[in-house]
Amino acid sequence: MVRYKHIDTSPRFLAVDLLRQLLPGTFEHALNQLLDHDFDLSDFDARYCNDETGATAYPPAMLLKVILFAYSQGLVSSRAIERACREHVTFIALSGDSTPHFTTIADFVSALGKDITNIFTQVLFICDGQGLIGREMFAIDGVKLPSNAAKAKSGTRAEFARQAGKLEVAVQGMLARHREQDEKATEPDLHAKETKRIEGLKREAAQLREWLAEHPDDRKGANGSVRKSNRTDNDSAKMATSKGVIQGYTGVAAVDDQHQIIVEAQAHGTGSEQELLVPVVEAIADLLDQDSLITADAGYHSEANLAKLFALEVAALIADNGMRGRDERCATQARFKDAPDPVMRRPTSKLSGPPPPPFG
Repeated sequence: MVRYKHIDTSPRFLAVDLLRQLLPGTFEHALNQLLDHDFDLSDFDARYCNDETGATAYPPAMLLKVILFAYSQGLVSSRAIERACREHVTFIALSGDSTPHFTTIADFVSALGKDITNIFTQVLFICDGQGLIGREMFAIDGVKLPSNAAKAKSGTRAEFARQAGKLEVAVQGMLARHREQDEKATEPDLHAKETKRIEGLKREAAQLREWLAEHPDDRKGANGSVRKSNRTDNDSAKMATSKGVIQGYTGVAAVDDQHQIIVEAQAHGTGSEQELLVPVVEAIADLLDQDSLITADAGYHSEANLAKLFALEVAALIADNGMRGRDERCATQARFKDAPDPVMRRPTSKLSGPPPPPFG
């Protein structure tokens, strides 16, 4: 019988040169080199006030290394990143075996703000210097992303005022019933439940009134219409998607054709893609040459957008809503209308024919 050497993968202590774990040519090696030697991270220094007193802080370069590498591996949880810094050799190498706590990582990410924009700009500068941005064609498209906000918290100021009024009326009604029950010697446990319910309604009504006082005006849409606000995240918006209505943002990006490098990324609290074309084109104006071409799908088509692009002297190819009807290649598209939706796992329209037989 053939005999093989035993391969032991159990834990052990090894003498490891952490820097040598970052192999040249890999993303983690480039990330380590750029953040340590090429990027200007001086803007992060203003966050800390420990020059003379206080504990030492984790270097922003190290935190950015582990966070950006985690994102490249599909890890978007602070707890998962902390665990990787404790168990995964590449993360251990990038962090210098320092294992930042997940609360430190979460606080750093939540406070990135404009600092990450400067990092993004420096990345594009390096990519441009390496000849990775062709400047011939830029494709613009977007996706709707859910936010951490409840749809039930959305509405106009008038709707919120009506909700507050209804809650206050409900509180008065429950207080009246409570007094009636007191006269009838209701059991104490029912009193406790009633009191708790009344306090909750009072608190909700007070929060509505406070929000209305802090936001005296409704949000306005692109055409001057009223756009619904959200008391949890007022920058987000309620929007329809193929999977239902969500509370969130429309993320839009511009990508260079040569090496698929994202040169601009934005997020807006609106479900209308038409509003987002011009802001993205204006943001990438410095990258546009005389022969540069902008492409976008029918969601970005409008007469106002075309007029603005003409005024900016930007060449663009934007599909209109009737393009598929004129395209010979789409002549058979009607036969797919009754096909089951691959996302929702159900037919998009009622199918003809007799009903299925009952079970049994």
